[in-house]
Amino acid sequence: MQELDQLRALANPELAERNAARHKTGRQTLGLTPAQIETAVAGWRDNLDIDGRVALARALWDSDIHEARLAAARLLVQARIRPDDAVWDTIREWAPGMDGPEIADAVMVAGAKRLVADPARIEEMLDWAQSPNPFMRRAALMGTLPWAKMNNPKPADLEIRERVLDWAAHLADDGNGAVRQAVDTWLRDLAKRAPERVAEWRKDREAAIAQAQAQVQAQKSDDADAPDTTGPAETDPASDQDL
Repeated sequence: MQELDQLRALANPELAERNAARHKTGRQTLGLTPAQIETAVAGWRDNLDIDGRVALARALWDSDIHEARLAAARLLVQARIRPDDAVWDTIREWAPGMDGPEIADAVMVAGAKRLVADPARIEEMLDWAQSPNPFMRRAALMGTLPWAKMNNPKPADLEIRERVLDWAAHLADDGNGAVRQAVDTWLRDLAKRAPERVAEWRKDREAAIAQAQAQVQAQKSDDADAPDTTGPAETDPASDQDL
């Protein structure tokens, strides 16, 4: 595939080694810069219609090369696509294979535009937010980031914002640092537009944590005060007999 050959021709072995150590996925890495990837993608995009871009993006993703997957995601970044079902379906198919924040975020730059184009797709993001794959959980937040950045949200947008804030409350203590970072990013961007709502969210979260801790402490006290109902241990009569 000539597009893949073009990426390979730009390979930087020294940078590739450093990046591979950082990604820790075992996937082949070429060591390309974001600017190199974007320049290549721009050239391909100019010569392809939407169907052609989707086909090329799928082929690049299937190569399982790190920079090829980043390029695949960049190929699908476009605000206005009609119809866009093929693009959205491709993003959905890629989601389970997201195994690092760089690839997940690249995919969701494209994914966010499809969510904005059809907000009904937000329903699917709830499943992502509950996925065993931490990078799908991160993607649910990064893909809905436009709703944290809206300066003049409509009632429907505010409803989506509240839903994502509910997900964020559950993901704020996620065991994966990339997910917690996504929560912080969402709140930071929202705080620039609606600082009072973020302050309220933090207050509610602190209250919920305090309540949970009080319940745990109360349960421990109840357990300590509970009478011992097990009774004396039964003795085996045979044990008192002389051997």
